[in-house]
Amino acid sequence: MTYMFEHPEYLKIKLPRKILRRYPAYELYLYGEGSYAEENRNLVLTGIPVLFLPGNAGSYKQVRSLGSIALRKAEDLDFKYHFDVFSVNFNEELVALYGGSLQMQTRFVHECIKVILKLYKGQGSAPSSVAIVGHSMGGLVARALLTLKNFKAELINVLVTQATPHIAPVMPLDRYLTDFYTAVNHHWSLKAQDRANLTTLSVAGGFRDYQVRSGLAFLPRSSRQNSALSVVSSEVPRVWASTDHLSIVWCKELILATVRAFFDLIDENTKQITEDPQKRMLVLNHHFLKHPAKFFEEKPETVAELTGSLRWIPIKTSKWSYAAHNESDGKYFTFPLSSHRKSYSHVHCQNSMLDTNSWIYGCINSSSSMCLQGVDLSWKAELLPTVKAVTLKLQDYPSLTHLVLHVPYVNSNKLTLDCEFFNEVSRTVQLPVTHLFSFGLSSSKIVLNSTGLIHNVQLQHFGQIYQAFNLYVASHCQSLKERKPSVYRLHIPWSHEDSLTLSQVPSTTEISAKLHVAQPENDTTVPVLNIYSSSDCQYEVTIETSFLQVLGQVIRFHGGTLPVYIISNILLAYGRQLKSLILTGHCSNFAPALTKASQPYKVEPLVNMLKLLLGINWFKGLWDALFLPELDAATLSKQDVWFPFVSPILFMFGTGIAYWGAVLSSSSIKLLSSLWVALTRPSGSSTDDKLMTRRRLYVAAFMIFLGWTTCGALAIVITYFHYIFKVIKLQSNVRTELSVLNMISDNSHKETGKSCGLTDGVSEASKPPVSNAPIDRITDSLKMHFTVLNLLTWIVLLSCPSLIYWLKNLRYHIKLDPDPCRAVSLLLSVVVGILINANTTKIKSSKLLKIAAYLPLPLSVAVVAFAPMHLYRIPHFVIVPLSLHALCCII
Repeated sequence: MTYMFEHPEYLKIKLPRKILRRYPAYELYLYGEGSYAEENRNLVLTGIPVLFLPGNAGSYKQVRSLGSIALRKAEDLDFKYHFDVFSVNFNEELVALYGGSLQMQTRFVHECIKVILKLYKGQGSAPSSVAIVGHSMGGLVARALLTLKNFKAELINVLVTQATPHIAPVMPLDRYLTDFYTAVNHHWSLKAQDRANLTTLSVAGGFRDYQVRSGLAFLPRSSRQNSALSVVSSEVPRVWASTDHLSIVWCKELILATVRAFFDLIDENTKQITEDPQKRMLVLNHHFLKHPAKFFEEKPETVAELTGSLRWIPIKTSKWSYAAHNESDGKYFTFPLSSHRKSYSHVHCQNSMLDTNSWIYGCINSSSSMCLQGVDLSWKAELLPTVKAVTLKLQDYPSLTHLVLHVPYVNSNKLTLDCEFFNEVSRTVQLPVTHLFSFGLSSSKIVLNSTGLIHNVQLQHFGQIYQAFNLYVASHCQSLKERKPSVYRLHIPWSHEDSLTLSQVPSTTEISAKLHVAQPENDTTVPVLNIYSSSDCQYEVTIETSFLQVLGQVIRFHGGTLPVYIISNILLAYGRQLKSLILTGHCSNFAPALTKASQPYKVEPLVNMLKLLLGINWFKGLWDALFLPELDAATLSKQDVWFPFVSPILFMFGTGIAYWGAVLSSSSIKLLSSLWVALTRPSGSSTDDKLMTRRRLYVAAFMIFLGWTTCGALAIVITYFHYIFKVIKLQSNVRTELSVLNMISDNSHKETGKSCGLTDGVSEASKPPVSNAPIDRITDSLKMHFTVLNLLTWIVLLSCPSLIYWLKNLRYHIKLDPDPCRAVSLLLSVVVGILINANTTKIKSSKLLKIAAYLPLPLSVAVVAFAPMHLYRIPHFVIVPLSLHALCCII
């Protein structure tokens, strides 16, 4: 975690009145601490502008980690360069769930950039562009700047996004959100020339980020030109850890890497961020991909003079180790390459001194036992948690005569150097992964017989996102001496999502192996487990399928589509209840109806058939001619995140949630009805059987007016609670009627007993019959109301984000505009106004009952086919059967 060394201050930037009137809820701040904050109160700025954009429900104060570390770094450089870090206050809006304000946020950021650059006017080397750091949806807003008509692309030079879902929204709850994504990604894919000056870095949080999976945070492939980089935090050098969605903003190691990169991006001549896109990419690769444990140099000197009075020690063995403590003088160790080229293909060296000095050279000019000139191979090294290591293919360096290792003067520091020559074939083994349906009952195992510093275990047939494994690496060493910890790296060649694990030896270490991005179709590379080991230890690698992690991958990639499968199940049960009304004259309970109707084979084959037919040109042409929307299931298949068994799994989860949701709903209604009976003591069932009264007309008209003039979601929620109140009253009437019938039955029972000369109990058969037909009618109606209530509950849940957004901005705007729920609220006000007094007696005699009973099945198929990537379509699929249900009460 990052800490502030002085009290953080946020200086509010005064914006022009025109901007304040247009965006009353938004603000712009400058971050500062201590003397820096005091000096900049008059806004006489001389630094490099950086703008931070918070994400969904994010605070402008989240900038303090970036701002504080940038300030400390500038102090270390005596303010030779420094950054002025600004932050935008978006009023903590829920833009990940409500997309209506994304366009407004984008336009406000454009205005902020112009205001920021005006602050530097009239100063020497004034900046002409701004660097942007965007967290979560803030990164998407930054990308959307390029879609604005009047926006000049040269106003942004560097864009760093943190856990930003670039590909698609996590929860597509309204049309404005999906349309915004489509516009941004379409512009970035077609108009690459507009961002020729822009360098983009996207950092994903990894598996600890449960809100935004890392696959969504990778920039679209069409956007990944030579000026963009996507990486998971677990691969970033000196971070090597996954972050959750919020900690990515304040993770000290990651913020340090970001700030170091920003300072290396500075052009010494202009004292601003360099305009050279090639240098910018070199800097980002240096800090976020492969760090050689050296300070960044744009054009490093590759040839060094190896002179001095140091001792030269020749080493002729293929395997060598050296340890030093309090070394009084430096040394050069030389390895002749001519004798090793015939027997070995590679050389690998490790150095435990994690300083930034050069330490390994390739000799190109030698004299007797000394090397006069050498190529600095330290730039080929890679920083690991415990060592800096380099692996060289000898064939690539034919001109080198010797390998030279430099051991400097060591004062009170322990230094270990290890080198070995080896054949790549002998250190590379193949381990086939276990089958998905082995459920961890079987495993694959391989023993690495050879001892050495590095081993590569290729994981065969591992390339799909639904695969998840537990890797066990057991180390066995010949002696009990103290050793450096081993480093295990799971390398995924087609995306930057490597993960590193540090392990003491000897030990057994468990590594989780799963993917953020599936293997592309034409990619033939294989994931590799790199083992940076101790030279005298042997290793055993075991892999087995983890069923729990497979389910975790299903939820991670498709958990957002669960409402689709829940609604599909409820619709199937709803149709079953209407059919039972036709066949038996009575409405069945929701639970048995769900048990009988919840059958995936009724839904999935039709969806798969549509997907198959859309692959035929003439059918696709006909589909497009009818202006039908694209099939979501087909789109998911194209994105390599769909697999054959995911839909039945989600359907099973949907059935369970629908069942227990209905149990919870009915239990709550019964509990509330008991409370209502205790408080009001109702006399019995209401005699008002009219479908629509003047009062209900007024209520429906008021809900329509409310939804049109304020917020549609507000009208939906009020209508929903009105319906709940009606169901509670109906349940309380049933309880009252049943208690009255029980009292009548008991009294009749006693009278009959006395007339027969009985003083004690009477058999059930001797009880006089009591008519309970009215109770049956009310109970049937109540069962139907429970199902309608379940459907309405999900409409309310999906509309809640826009209601929360409206409530937060009520002091600025009474009417929500745009409102994704307005049309739904208008229809629902009318439909619920009719259903609120509906009963099964009216429905049974309807001419439309058969249509109403068979309609839920095609709608349950349609919701699975068209709603997984467009959750806002769910209410429309629900309103259709409810509208027909309301018509059944009339016709």
